[in-house]
Amino acid sequence: MRHFSASPHAAHRPEQPLWPTLVRLFPYLWVYRARLLAALMCLVGAKLATVGVPLVFKGIIDNLGKTGQALLLPVALLLLYGLLRLASSLLTELREILFARVTQQSIRRLALEVFRHLHALSLRFHLERKTGGISRDIERGTHSIGTLINYTLYSILPTLVEIGLVLTVLIVRYEPVFALITLASLAVYVLFTISVSNWRMLIRRRVNEADSAANARAIDSLINYETVKYFNNESYEAARYDQDLQQWADAATRSQTSLSFLNLGQQVIIVSGITLMMWQAAKGVTTGAMTVGDLVLVNAFMMQLYMPLNFLGVVYREIRQALTDIERMFELLAEGREVEDDPGALPLEHAPQNIHFESVRFAYEAKRPILQGVDFYIPAGRTVAVVGASGAGKSTLARLLFRFYDVTDGAIRMNGRDIRSFTQTSLRAAIGIVPQDTVLFNDTLFYNIQYGRPDASRAEVLEAARAAQLDDFIARLPEGYETRVGERGLKLSGGEKQRVAIARTLLKNPSLLIFDEATSALDSRTEQAIQTQLEAAAQGRTTLVIAHRLSTVMNADEILVMEEGRIAERGHHAELLRQNGLYAQLWAIQR
Repeated sequence: MRHFSASPHAAHRPEQPLWPTLVRLFPYLWVYRARLLAALMCLVGAKLATVGVPLVFKGIIDNLGKTGQALLLPVALLLLYGLLRLASSLLTELREILFARVTQQSIRRLALEVFRHLHALSLRFHLERKTGGISRDIERGTHSIGTLINYTLYSILPTLVEIGLVLTVLIVRYEPVFALITLASLAVYVLFTISVSNWRMLIRRRVNEADSAANARAIDSLINYETVKYFNNESYEAARYDQDLQQWADAATRSQTSLSFLNLGQQVIIVSGITLMMWQAAKGVTTGAMTVGDLVLVNAFMMQLYMPLNFLGVVYREIRQALTDIERMFELLAEGREVEDDPGALPLEHAPQNIHFESVRFAYEAKRPILQGVDFYIPAGRTVAVVGASGAGKSTLARLLFRFYDVTDGAIRMNGRDIRSFTQTSLRAAIGIVPQDTVLFNDTLFYNIQYGRPDASRAEVLEAARAAQLDDFIARLPEGYETRVGERGLKLSGGEKQRVAIARTLLKNPSLLIFDEATSALDSRTEQAIQTQLEAAAQGRTTLVIAHRLSTVMNADEILVMEEGRIAERGHHAELLRQNGLYAQLWAIQR
């Protein structure tokens, strides 16, 4: 086996019709209508020149066969012959030059539209889908647009134009039997190729499935390299891998055999068609109804028609796969948005915000409620903390504030207005979050801090880093702010990543801050340092703190204790301890 490659997940999808997909693609192409029409004119011109070449060649042969004929006419025909061949190549290349921009720009516009749409879909969609799968859908879909356009406009359409022109010449100049033989041969050729190609697709599917199984087996074994070594199972893993390879080899052998059958059948049809045409032409020459040039012309026409059809099986298979991949990308575009801006949505002003959760109920799934009548108020500039056991619904509060989901019942209000009456863009611009798991881009420290506000100046980025106590750490790095942090920020420690998260949130300068378990993954010393910075960042801002460790929320203006989606207790730290309830029990356990 030469390499590991995953088979397209779309292999089992039903066959897609060609024209509806082309109709959906057409608006993206029609934007460049001038180039499109010019390319089509070049296509027709190239085919006229191609069909004209055998006609001129016939004239050359007929004139050379005459005795006593002056050489002027054959010379003129030879020059015309050369010009037509040059024109055919020139117009073909010009067509590709004109259409290259149409294809690439159409792919760019459609890919960008899908990308924007995916960012507009709800968090639920992204949690339920595999990101790698979506990425492959976009990659295959955009690649298949080029494949479909190229095969349709560079293979199928030119061949159809050429068939039409050749049939016209045969009908006008010769007996109808020539056109009938041509049509019959082409029909049998196309039907044979499509039917055998469909059969071969089933075999290719088995090849791909066996390839994927072997690929998965190899990767799984290599990922678990240490476990294989622990149990001394190298031979066992090799035997399992070889079993999958054997299935792949058997399927690949059948695929190659079926390809040979396809090629042989195509050649039989081609030879039969050409032989019949030559038989008729030869009879015409012997009876004097046709010239030797006519015989050569008929043979040239048949060869010209069959040359592009030799690739029909490949073209048909690629178009079918392209249609399936493009249809999957269009399905992504058709995916409905769970959270939409209201038609009259207003921008949220950048000002101090008070927050009111008003009898909020919410469920990710109807049968499993998460929040059950949650009601609390955060005055502008104050800090409210939410604590409780895992699964109590604490982090869901932050997701609802960001409108990753909409509440099932009740309302969330900012300065007295339902957050659904604001545009999502302005709402999210007003909120900053320091999450439990800070994920950074695989780029520089500077880029990751500036991401909080991409138009911020360098001086503003440095100021935010100083406020988050990052400047000393960055000063010790050889590349300073240009240090790359690795994928998901894995080159930084937990405390360093949290400081970057704080810096970019400060740079964003939101009016509402959310700290979602921001220190839960840190050691005690780092947690204490980060906690000081978080409290400094919260000064003067409306702040919601979601925490598991009670020691981090002792200074909050109010503490809410959640249990099974409800607020079980509320009050200040000392007040809750005096109540000797759930908060006091949690405090005793953590102490």
